[in-house]
Amino acid sequence: MNNREEAEDMLQESFTLAFMKMDSYRYESAFGAWLKRIVINTCINAINKRKVELTYCEEIYEHDREEDSGEEEPRFTVENITRAMEQLPEGGRMIFSLYLLEGYDHVEIAQILGINESTSKSQYMRAKRRIAEILKDQEMSGF
Repeated sequence: MNNREEAEDMLQESFTLAFMKMDSYRYESAFGAWLKRIVINTCINAINKRKVELTYCEEIYEHDREEDSGEEEPRFTVENITRAMEQLPEGGRMIFSLYLLEGYDHVEIAQILGINESTSKSQYMRAKRRIAEILKDQEMSGF
């Protein structure tokens, strides 16, 4: 949700909704997975109400790795990565979080957000590339 207070509101709303829908829990999956799905859907619905527009990309760009220069890879803190994620556009941040942090695949993300699978993939690649740029800039500026 990119805002602690709004995230807390969504969590409270999710628990209320889960309590009201307790009779629909079918014991086919773990209770935690069922509850997690309610929380994610509640957050996505709130974001959709804000009329989030995704930036569509015509191509999926391959990320070319630069040749190793023999230098040690930089180490980033969770704070640096979180700060970089906050700078992403909301649509890209949402896809990045669902794919990388929540473990959804692009087919599931496409269904959840009502977009094409290729859009999910391209938005993820753009978000990943942008985070790498932000982290590189942070490293160069001494953060």
